[in-house]
Amino acid sequence: MAELQGAEKQRYVASLFSRISGRYDLMNDLMTLGMHRRWKRKTAAIATYGLDGPAIDVSSGTGDLALELAKRPEVDHAVGLDLLDGMVSRARAKILARGMSSSVTMMIGDALSLPFADGSFSCATAGFSLRNMPDVEKALSEMVRVVRPGGRVAILELSPMSKGIRSALFRPVFHGLVPLIGRFVAGDRSAYTYLPRSVDHFLDAERLAETLSGLGLDDVGYKRLGFGTVAVHWGVKKVELS
Repeated sequence: MAELQGAEKQRYVASLFSRISGRYDLMNDLMTLGMHRRWKRKTAAIATYGLDGPAIDVSSGTGDLALELAKRPEVDHAVGLDLLDGMVSRARAKILARGMSSSVTMMIGDALSLPFADGSFSCATAGFSLRNMPDVEKALSEMVRVVRPGGRVAILELSPMSKGIRSALFRPVFHGLVPLIGRFVAGDRSAYTYLPRSVDHFLDAERLAETLSGLGLDDVGYKRLGFGTVAVHWGVKKVELS
């Protein structure tokens, strides 16, 4: 199912994440040994550096990255957007519990058609969601569109590893242990079989950087995290000279 495209992929992924939303945070902690939280803080810092104004996190899930954006001193308000009501409801509960309702807004919306005008945000992020998009380039184009000139787009995503010792050691764990944990913790082995396979079908770090450049971003770069299993990418929207 990881090779699905378009509307068929969107339906499949929506069903999958609706099923696992209740155990989503716990599974993220187990799969990354809690490191995903540090990676999200780093992504928020990269996205907001030297900027000021509102920020948006696309396909925000349970809102972790939106919350990290809201904590940054450069951000006056953060918006988290997700297609699934179950994810948005859990994010809202988390925001309320942390007393951050005045600085973070969670809403239902489609990453392929963001309900905001051009240049509405100082920065846009997506964390561990881009590879699940039915149209990666469209999703990125929408993020670029809603960021103001001089603003930044930052992507945190699992990244296919090149062949080598690390890949040989990591792949059996990721493709074998994760589905097993998913079966016993989330009660859904098939969902956590799809997730590792989705990485195999995603752009490698260099190709994703090239895609960002092709969409008109300057100063594109990336940094590998998590022993090379994760990458954070960034780029700055061009300022048009009059």
